[in-house]
Parts: sequence; structure tokens; C-alpha cells
Amino acid sequence: MGCTYAQGVENHSLPRTAAFFDLDKTVIAKSSTLTFSKSFYQGGLINRRAVLRTAYAQFVFLAGGADHDQMERMRKYLSALCRGWNVQQVKEIVAETLHDLIDPIIYDEAATLIEQHHTAGRDVVIVSTSGAEVVEPIGELLGADRVVATRMVVGDDGCFTGEVEYYAYGPTKAEAVRELAESEGYDLARCYAYSDSMTDLPMLGSVGHPHAVNPDRALRREAVTREWPILDFHRPVRLKQRLPALSVPPRPALAVAAAIGAAAATAGLVWYTSRRRTTVA
Repeated sequence: MGCTYAQGVENHSLPRTAAFFDLDKTVIAKSSTLTFSKSFYQGGLINRRAVLRTAYAQFVFLAGGADHDQMERMRKYLSALCRGWNVQQVKEIVAETLHDLIDPIIYDEAATLIEQHHTAGRDVVIVSTSGAEVVEPIGELLGADRVVATRMVVGDDGCFTGEVEYYAYGPTKAEAVRELAESEGYDLARCYAYSDSMTDLPMLGSVGHPHAVNPDRALRREAVTREWPILDFHRPVRLKQRLPALSVPPRPALAVAAAIGAAAATAGLVWYTSRRRTTVA
């Protein structure tokens, strides 16, 4: 199947190369962890009020995303939100609902790009601010070779302590890309990267072939200035209906065992922040 979004994906065998994908609004049409809010509610992890907050935050996130200040507040909110959650329970909820919730919202254009990069002999790496308990299963579903995601500290009781061990955000994503390039032998000048958010500018700037996907206004301006390709992904599709090639088993993920996504924090925190600003005003 041909696709205009695969144009410019060249086939090189040596040195090794990779394609780095942000997840939310780049590969899938929504926030990955916010999509699981009802499942978390049914599992007793959040209450009805939190479900309503995440529904509103999903709307805000899709409408404009979150800037740096909001993301910092999200990280703090995430710590409080996830404290005491049983990690195994979170994994089970995600596993049970993954195909029903995530499969239908994967962009056809992104799925085609992933297929094209694999065909070109290029590794596919998902680099997401969302938590590993959510991102790793999605990465496996997509056939990604590696995953970089936010991780939270897990206590001896098997529950999140509320402390963030590794926050895959902004410059940290770029650092992870460079570390992978060093350990795996990637030639970053010939690597690709895709994201919708200005907060991922460091990651995009670290490769030779950056692409802005459904970009927010700040990233769109930057992409135009730097003459980066701007892609419009808008066709969600079920993978099993169009890409059986993506069912190949992925290689072990880079980020193992971590937190519920920072995207979940996007939900509550964006709502909380907007309410707080309204109150102050």
C-alpha cells in the first residue's frame, strides 16, 4: 500500500538507523493513558470525579495539548494520583482493555510509516512521556523495537510510591535518543523523528530527518522556520484490518516496569490548573 507519508524514507543498511516516534497525537489519536480512565475507574483506581476530570482534560489535550508549565504541574499531579496504585493491577487492566481502547485510535498514516521504516531496515522506537505500564504494551502492539517511557518508583509492597524515577520529557527524550544511538550504533544524521509537540523540539532537533505531525502552533512555526516536513495524520484504523506486518514480536523494551502515564496526569492537571486559574481570576 502506497502512502505519501512514507516519501523520503530511504533504504540504507549501514550504518544502523532508527525512527523515533512520540506517541500521543502522533501515533494514536488521543492521550494514551487518558483513554484508560474508565477502565481505571472500573478497577477502583480512580473515582467518578476523576473520570469526569479526565474526560474534560482529554478534550483540552486534543484541542491544544500542554505547554512546559502545564507539563511540570502534570508531573506533580501524577505523583499524587498514582501513589498507592498496585502496579500489577494497572498492568492487568491495560492488558485486558488494550485492543478495545487503543487499536481503534492508531493513525493509519503512522502505522504505514512504521511499516515503511521496518521495511527499510530501520528500528522503530516509541519515546513517550506517558508511563511504561501503558506505553510498553502499546509499543508491542505496534511492533516497536524499543520503548522509552516515564517510570515511577515501586515500593516493596508492589505499589507506586508517588515518586518519579525517570521522566521522559523534553530534553530527557533527546538524551535517551543519544544514549540509544551510542549503545545501538545509530547514525543520528540519518535517523528520523516524529512528534506533535513543541516540548519535543530537542528530540526532533537531534536527528537528521525531523517531522512535525499534527503540530501545535509553536511547533508548526518552528517547523516552518526550519523547513521541516509537516504531516497531517487524521485516519485512525484498526491494525489487524490493514497491517498484519506490525504483529512481529518486538525486541525487549528499553524502559522496563514503570509508571502509569504522565498523560493521565494531563487529564487531571489540565483540568485542575484551568479551574485554579479561573478561581484566582
